[in-house]
Amino acid sequence: MTEKRKKGLVIKSTGSRYKVSDEKGNITDCVIKGKFRIKGIRTTSPVAAGDIVFFEKQEETSTGIITEIKERKNYVIRKATRLSKESQIIAANIDQLIILATITEPETHPEFIDRVLVTAEAYRIPAKIIFNKTDIYSKEHIYKRDYLVSVYKKIGYDSCSISLLNDDHTGMLAEMVKNRVTLLTGNSGVGKSSLINKIEPSYNIKVEDISDYHRMGKHTTTFAEMYALSGGGYIIDTPGIKGFGIIDMIKEEIYHFFPEIFRASGKCRYYNCLHINEPGCEVKRQLEKGEIEQFRYRSYLKIFKDNNSKYR
Repeated sequence: MTEKRKKGLVIKSTGSRYKVSDEKGNITDCVIKGKFRIKGIRTTSPVAAGDIVFFEKQEETSTGIITEIKERKNYVIRKATRLSKESQIIAANIDQLIILATITEPETHPEFIDRVLVTAEAYRIPAKIIFNKTDIYSKEHIYKRDYLVSVYKKIGYDSCSISLLNDDHTGMLAEMVKNRVTLLTGNSGVGKSSLINKIEPSYNIKVEDISDYHRMGKHTTTFAEMYALSGGGYIIDTPGIKGFGIIDMIKEEIYHFFPEIFRASGKCRYYNCLHINEPGCEVKRQLEKGEIEQFRYRSYLKIFKDNNSKYR
């Protein structure tokens, strides 16, 4: 016997089991009914944190069965690490994406940032970049940080710097995520769980026991999980990842997701210019003049040449 089906929000997905919060905030451990297929995408799990679902609660076990997934307004997807599957949906129904990066301990490479930004652009999710651990930056680190901030701001991405040891940043961070569903992503060790703990200390998310602040924030998150914010909204903590494999894109359209390259492409001689070796390419002209940054163009080429992207 089952109760009347309920509507809920998936706040955690472990691949086979899901924590679902109903409209009263009650949490139910759920499994899925049958095999879901979302728009033909083969994924490691058909249900992700942020999904709106309907489920039936089993009175005899107090668990639930997810019977329906509502259509997503967007999602963030990346190449799966498991060879048997094609992709991994990290989270769904997102209002904004924040990339937490560091110049050192560990170093976040610009290519990683660019790959996440391309995915955000592809699914029309506003993105921000926050550089953490400024208290340990050398003059060289500060120079590099300032350079990257200026590049991304010129392109159109909000970017700022913080130290999670500085309480002055807490109010700014809380306001940034207020009343929004925010996906927080970044490499292992950049301080994602520590940032959530700073905004909402009551969660006390586990971080690795370490004695050296230079490695502060290296957390033990293994699955994406949503946290309700006292100021309204949710923040989704994600597992630290070394790479961000691009998937589900048509190669000839990848340049659309680099705003500065897309703007320049309107002046290329050929409408189907791929900005690699075609004559009359405005993108290459701006690249030579320094109006488009070399590292951004290298990111474009690497993603374009990725065998996992699709040809038309």
